[in-house]
Amino acid sequence: MARLVFGMNQSLDGYVDYMKFAPDAALFRHFIAEAEAQTGSIYGRTMYEIMRYWDDDQPEWGTDERAFAAAWRRQRKWVVSRSTPKVGPNATLVSGDLQDAVRAIKDAEDGEIEVAGPTLARSLTDLGLIDEYRIYLHPVVLGGGTPYFAGPRPPLRLIGHERIGADALRLTYEPA
Repeated sequence: MARLVFGMNQSLDGYVDYMKFAPDAALFRHFIAEAEAQTGSIYGRTMYEIMRYWDDDQPEWGTDERAFAAAWRRQRKWVVSRSTPKVGPNATLVSGDLQDAVRAIKDAEDGEIEVAGPTLARSLTDLGLIDEYRIYLHPVVLGGGTPYFAGPRPPLRLIGHERIGADALRLTYEPA
């Protein structure tokens, strides 16, 4: 049975915004290793559209970007959307009841499946389907934006912490 893991970069004041701060080289290499080890990812429409950037090679990419793109392309992807009629390579559109669909994915797969995006994570949290939360805390204050927890924070228990790179701290939680 697969484990669902929701992890994102977060500011000190609780917001996520991939355009306002980015991982340093060490943290990006950590994300490459995670992507290489993951079975796949479950996306909401918005996050899937953002991540489609990795489908096409860019001339300015270095070795790390190419490695991440290769890992991302290899993964299975499930896209939860009512408005996306078509998905790209190695992706499946999830339709019907979200709880039943995601439980079926968890039952059918082994390993770790990333949950991408706070809105989808909220829905899966409300359904009790996320097994682990990874907050990559950065010394940045955004003052507003999209919160890591799109709804009330669920009861959590800290199970690990690790400094990654120069500035990020990974806090790992499981539902309490």
